[in-house]
Amino acid sequence: MSTDNPGIDPLDGLRAPQDPDCDVFLTGTVFLDIIFTGLDSAPVRGTESWARGMGSSPGGVANMATALARLGLHTSLAAAFGDDHYGEYCWDALEQGEGIDLSMSHTVPGWHSPVTVSMAYEGERTMVSHGHEAPGPEGTHGTAVPTGEPPFPRCPPRARAAVASLAPGRTEPWVATAARNGARIFADVGWDETGRWDLDALADLEHCQAFLPNAEEAMRYTRTDCPRAAAHALAERVPLAVVTLGAEGAYAVDSATGASAEVPAIEVEALDPTGAGDVFVAGFVTGTLADWPLADRLAFAGLTAALSVQEFGGSLSAPGWAEIAAWWQQVRTFVDQDPAALQRYAFLEELLPAAARPWPLRRAVPTIGFRHPA
Repeated sequence: MSTDNPGIDPLDGLRAPQDPDCDVFLTGTVFLDIIFTGLDSAPVRGTESWARGMGSSPGGVANMATALARLGLHTSLAAAFGDDHYGEYCWDALEQGEGIDLSMSHTVPGWHSPVTVSMAYEGERTMVSHGHEAPGPEGTHGTAVPTGEPPFPRCPPRARAAVASLAPGRTEPWVATAARNGARIFADVGWDETGRWDLDALADLEHCQAFLPNAEEAMRYTRTDCPRAAAHALAERVPLAVVTLGAEGAYAVDSATGASAEVPAIEVEALDPTGAGDVFVAGFVTGTLADWPLADRLAFAGLTAALSVQEFGGSLSAPGWAEIAAWWQQVRTFVDQDPAALQRYAFLEELLPAAARPWPLRRAVPTIGFRHPA
């Protein structure tokens, strides 16, 4: 769980009585993530490796949900949970620990939780996962859910925004429903295993306000050899095209205004990239809902992603406002700091509390097994 959240509401002053209670809705698969850290090298076949550290946390779609909630957005998650101890732990960690609304989620009797074991070493990660598709749809925690039903909610809650993951040839009816009900749809995409890279195969793209692929995905989908050209091509299909450039930062085009923006990445020592893409999307969603300028949204998304890769784990590493405030306080003390680079993040001054705890902040690492706080 994140350390001492100052309780910042990024939408303060924008909320109205008629607005939906939910800021962001999302759905997907929750994994139990078990992360081994402190490995000197990759495990060698036929040998036993000892890790110097270990953490456990909800993973999968929980990475995105946690990142959104820690940035102060009212987040609703629809997901299936196993009725094993892993599922109970993930449910409690998300609902009680992060304040995520799970009223659209359900527990599936007899279904065990999907599990991912992640090993982090030399700035890389190796993962092994196991799980079976959840048989049930919507329902409530602890209730029996009949099999043979669709896995996604028929009627998502009213929300300011929703986050979807697009896949070629797949349509998720809830996306169109959410868009019709006024939600702004933000979408990412995975690797196209078919090799066709056909934008028309992403049926739900027509409902999206923002599309956030990485550079390789964007260039393949647009048949371009430059990620910036790809962003402009994508902006002909969606109002906001955001292309992440890895160590170079991100580039975005707003087709409604014709504006474009590029923000370089923050140089950090990356310990574990797990969940960094989810954190980037969460940061960009936050800035968009708060009506920040496009460049500020990119800078904030990149900052939150940079803070996340300095910690191990997916949802474990998602920063909250306490971490952001501590970073901002620390970075201004560097005597050789580039004034122009510092100015890029000056918009944080109005958002953050005057006093922050010293950097670095160490985040609590949840572990299954303790019945009482340590």
